Amino acid sequence: METFASKTGVITKFTDTKLNNLKTSYSNAKTRIRKLSSGELIAYFYQIEKPGKYGSSTASIEYSDLLEVIKAFKILKGQVDTDIKKNPDYLENKFITEDGFQLGYFVNKGKATCYLKLEKYGSDKTLYIKDFNKIESNFNEAKNKIEELKSKE
Repeated sequence: METFASKTGVITKFTDTKLNNLKTSYSNAKTRIRKLSSGELIAYFYQIEKPGKYGSSTASIEYSDLLEVIKAFKILKGQVDTDIKKNPDYLENKFITEDGFQLGYFVNKGKATCYLKLEKYGSDKTLYIKDFNKIESNFNEAKNKIEELKSKE
């Protein structure tokens, strides 16, 4: 996103489209699609914002990266039951994008918890979600909304 937003001498326009909030174990994260127009370039990002005590953390996932995240999530989701049956003391399985967004789960005491780490550095940047279907639904909502917005260009 910084590639588009940091150009000098170019008009840059942000247009946000709200999506359903993502319910987490401790709060609700805001989600949206951000269309970024910078000169002749147009890009779409799925953004997840976690409110924090001293500010918020936001992941910006470009459309093509979102497609990869969705593929990875399906693979991870398919491995959860097998990993739970192994009854490990602790097991973690994750996918990391080039810019540091992480999607994964950990198994502890026979239960799996999914997590999203929004930013590469810092503390309090992670969302914990028990219902894998809610994440999948939110990712698909984002993908469908971007495709809808692109079709209207």
